[in-house]
Amino acid sequence: MENATLKLRGMSCASCANNIEEAIRSVPGVEVCSVNFGAEQASVTYDPSKTDVAAIQEAVDAAGYSAQPMQDNVLAPEADTERRERQAENRKLTRKVWVSGIVSAILVIGSLPAMTGLPIPFIPMWLHNPWFQLVLTTPVLFWAGSEFFVNAWKALKRHTATMDTLVAIGTGTAYLYSLFPTFFPQWFVNQGLNPDVYFEAAAVIIALILLGGLLQNRAKGQTSEAIRKLMGLQARTARVIRNGQEVDVPIAQVVLGDVVLVRPGEKIPVDGEIIDGSSTIDEAMVTGESIPVKKHPGDEVIGATINKTGSFKFRATRVGKDTFLAQIVKLVQQAQGSKAPIQRLADQVTGWFVPAVIAIAILTFILWYNIIGNVTMALITTVGVLIIACPCALGLATPTSIMVGTGKGAENGILIKGAESLEMAHKLQTIVLDKTGTITQGKPTVTDFVTVNGTANRNELKLLQLAASVERNSEHPLAEAVVQYAQAQGVELVDAREFEAIAGSGVQGYVSDRLVQIGTHRWMNELGIDTSRLQQHWDKLEYLGKTVIWIAIDGKIEAIMGIADAVKPSSVNAIRALQKMSLEVVMLTGDNQRTANVIAREVGIERVFAEVRPDQKAATVEKIQSEGRIVAMVGDGINDAPALAQADVGMAIGTGTDVAIAASDITLISGDLQGIVTAIQLSRATIRNIKQNLFFAFIYNVAGIPIATGILYPIFGWLLSPIIAGAAMAFSSVSVVTNALRLRNFQPKTRS
Repeated sequence: MENATLKLRGMSCASCANNIEEAIRSVPGVEVCSVNFGAEQASVTYDPSKTDVAAIQEAVDAAGYSAQPMQDNVLAPEADTERRERQAENRKLTRKVWVSGIVSAILVIGSLPAMTGLPIPFIPMWLHNPWFQLVLTTPVLFWAGSEFFVNAWKALKRHTATMDTLVAIGTGTAYLYSLFPTFFPQWFVNQGLNPDVYFEAAAVIIALILLGGLLQNRAKGQTSEAIRKLMGLQARTARVIRNGQEVDVPIAQVVLGDVVLVRPGEKIPVDGEIIDGSSTIDEAMVTGESIPVKKHPGDEVIGATINKTGSFKFRATRVGKDTFLAQIVKLVQQAQGSKAPIQRLADQVTGWFVPAVIAIAILTFILWYNIIGNVTMALITTVGVLIIACPCALGLATPTSIMVGTGKGAENGILIKGAESLEMAHKLQTIVLDKTGTITQGKPTVTDFVTVNGTANRNELKLLQLAASVERNSEHPLAEAVVQYAQAQGVELVDAREFEAIAGSGVQGYVSDRLVQIGTHRWMNELGIDTSRLQQHWDKLEYLGKTVIWIAIDGKIEAIMGIADAVKPSSVNAIRALQKMSLEVVMLTGDNQRTANVIAREVGIERVFAEVRPDQKAATVEKIQSEGRIVAMVGDGINDAPALAQADVGMAIGTGTDVAIAASDITLISGDLQGIVTAIQLSRATIRNIKQNLFFAFIYNVAGIPIATGILYPIFGWLLSPIIAGAAMAFSSVSVVTNALRLRNFQPKTRS
């Protein structure tokens, strides 16, 4: 199976999205199809042995719309064509709005004497002449409003109906009816009827709906602001070293293996690995972390991040569509094009909405004509019903909020793979956290350093220099922790000689003619070295579940170090914040029970699953689910992938493995657990916004259509003008999109 994402053109309402979905699904070989009206995208899964993208495009064309495959390289200059096309469409719409708006204003002013029944001296008689109004209205209807009629005709040929059908029938009926009193006014007079015309209603309705479409188009353009921001982050050029010369080239010409030079203050053009020099780099754009990160040779750098202090050279390892930034943009685009389960109800309603409205309009005309016998009133109510009904508001309610929500997630270092994950996150009841690499740093860190003689005369730093100078010759992870601790304290390491590693015991060597031995308590006893002076500290560190190494100089114990997988600085606050959100937090680890309990106590977790083998993690998540809980699993390693897939929502730490990230629904780029809190807050805010939109859309239609039928006339003697109906219809969609755009103001609540 292969996946394709198509950019759609020609949709005017949610009914169009349903029509395209049906057309694509009818293509043999298409397995899954989801059309998102808000994002104007179709996501298709198909069997390449039975069909291809060209056949799917033909099916969309045959349905009266157009489809183009989306760019693989989302950062390529041509990938920004959507913005340019939307701007061109806005310019065209703006012209039509101005022309139809000015004409409508003239027509309404000219019709005021007839509407009010009052003589208005400053309005010349010729302004409400039917022939004059006919001449002005015709270009508004058939130039400015041409797309409504063209699309309605296309829909009719396919035996379907859309919002364009409603607008075309409504305005067309008002226009055609007005032709009769214009051409045959005497006939109406002979029948005892006023030869009233409704040209101004047809023109104003077109003008208002076009204005609504323009505002909606502009607002929808803003829902993709997050993607534009991300695309705008990339550098335009790169300084590449070729044939020993520094050459500035466009970013698209950087190839794998190129050596790139970056100076202070410059953006890093592509992803790579530092080979010479060091610097601090601002990675806030991908991780959300404001503190710059120190980078040395061998460290990875990410394209579009900002070099702060030093100059360095790096080798390009990912370019073009494979860069981290391109992958983020692609993920956000896919998420924005996906459908949330909450949208299903709106989709089901829009499927029968337009035919139902046409039926109600016909019934309204028949009832009014039979009861009152007045064709004018029957016409006003019929046109009002056709015009006020708005499937667009229903179709936009969910996707616009999803587009803004997923984009906002990316801004906060949270990649959400689909609308379903975003929706599910607000229902979560239990968060299962893997210990190593998720709650903790995932690597040994020196947490305690206790010396026999204290810190007088820089004794502590001198011991640290001796120990680290020996340990840097070892490849053991604990040795690396000692060396990193020494470097962090600003200790300068010196050469060691006669280095020797004793398997299962420790290491030894000479530094400045002093014998340095570092190892286990058992090894010290075997060497006959007295450890009693630090025995009490050893017992305490052992109780806390830490690994303890002893340091002896010239046969005498001088210090011990406690080494543990340290808790991330943000973990305690993040876990506390989750608990305040009424979420149960559970720890899952393969470590022994004692170590697990120590970490759990430190971060405030009560429920712990310890000594769980990698192949048992998914079963443990399933066990929690069997208690009726909706569960999120958060992990970073390959061994977490099955559990991430098993959970209702899998969250991968972005600093983890590609396998874990691939198996997850949400990726926290920074590796900071605060990202879980932000993701759930964002999910809750997005779903709340969607429910508001759906409420507005349903209430608007449920209340608006009966009012348009004239249900209030027998009680209050009030009929809805088709002009007001047109205004209400135009602005119902705009209000839904505007409400969705409020999500752009989302800010994660401050840390606990």
